[in-house]
Amino acid sequence: MDPVRNPYVPGAGASPPELAGRQELFTQAGIALQRALSGKSARSFIATGLRGVGKTVILGRVERLARSAGFLTCFIEAQEDKPLGTQLVPHLRRMMLELDRLGAVTVQVKRGLRVLKSFASGLRIHHPLGFVIELDVEPERGTADTGDLEIDLPDMIAALGHAAQSRHTGVALFIDEIQNLPEKDLGALIMAMHRVMREGLPVVLAGAGLPHVITLVGQTKSYAERLFEFPAIGPLTAEECRDALHTPAEREGVDFTSDAVDEVIRITQGYPYFLQEWAYHAWNVAHGDRILVGDISVATEVSLTSLDGGFFRMRYERLTPREREYCLAMADLGPGAHRSREIAAQMDARTQTVAPIRNALVRKGMVYSPSHGVTAFTVPLFENYLHRIRALGSDPAETED
Repeated sequence: MDPVRNPYVPGAGASPPELAGRQELFTQAGIALQRALSGKSARSFIATGLRGVGKTVILGRVERLARSAGFLTCFIEAQEDKPLGTQLVPHLRRMMLELDRLGAVTVQVKRGLRVLKSFASGLRIHHPLGFVIELDVEPERGTADTGDLEIDLPDMIAALGHAAQSRHTGVALFIDEIQNLPEKDLGALIMAMHRVMREGLPVVLAGAGLPHVITLVGQTKSYAERLFEFPAIGPLTAEECRDALHTPAEREGVDFTSDAVDEVIRITQGYPYFLQEWAYHAWNVAHGDRILVGDISVATEVSLTSLDGGFFRMRYERLTPREREYCLAMADLGPGAHRSREIAAQMDARTQTVAPIRNALVRKGMVYSPSHGVTAFTVPLFENYLHRIRALGSDPAETED
């Protein structure tokens, strides 16, 4: 069929044409946004889930809801090698200047600009080469200028919240890959949200991260569980998969046979990213206005080639030889979560010996612990990829392009 009309979008973070199975989360997010604007307590949320379940897409959709409700927004992807403060400052400056342009001067907006100048100055204490911020105001001396993010960020976000409140609007912060934040930065963010909730300010946070982010948040600040909801984003149900496949195709006058849909669900196990990948390639290889189970067979070959060369390989290449050995041991034990001692035994090693390897894999976002003493991949179907490269008898990380 015509690839230009192909409605499916397998790209990372790309919003699919039919966002099935997530409506309840969007409804709750809309309620939280409206409560924040009306000065009522509103719990922020951090969506958790494996790679490819659509967390980034969800954040993007909630950001659209926030903008429609009149919020000022910023969207960042947390990076391990870039402090949270330096990532936020350009967005804080933009939002403060937008508030300044919304109407007559208010005390809260002008103070917010001064606090921002102080905040940026304080960050330069620890990051002198980080950035330069231009604001035609004097800094608010003694506020948000210590260079300690846990002290300064709550002051900064509160000042932003008061400025937004004076303009009868709100601020929504969106942080993807939130598990990448250093512990101190994560603690500062939690303290800032605690502050704005306590003062009833119209500031909300929507975050997304891998499953172990719940543990990280709880370890950083014990009261965090009362500040946030942690919706778990998992695979789609069979019915939701059918909606995600059928609805976009029907808009283009195309349909899947029931056998074709069942085969896609079986192979992808309901993970949204993989659903889009298979549907995209099935559309491109199909003839006529029906996608048949035979088309899925061809799409499987094309999809696996694409995923193995990009989605899976990119993550595999980040691993050290010992980390790859650990992952291969997990794959040999089969799908799902496995006990640490079983993985160690598969490697013919002691649990204590391989614990540092596991910890390194957690830090890289490759594995997580669904419960105490067990380990699972954060990348769905990764064990299948490892079996495929082992069957080929070569290490793709050592193969020339």
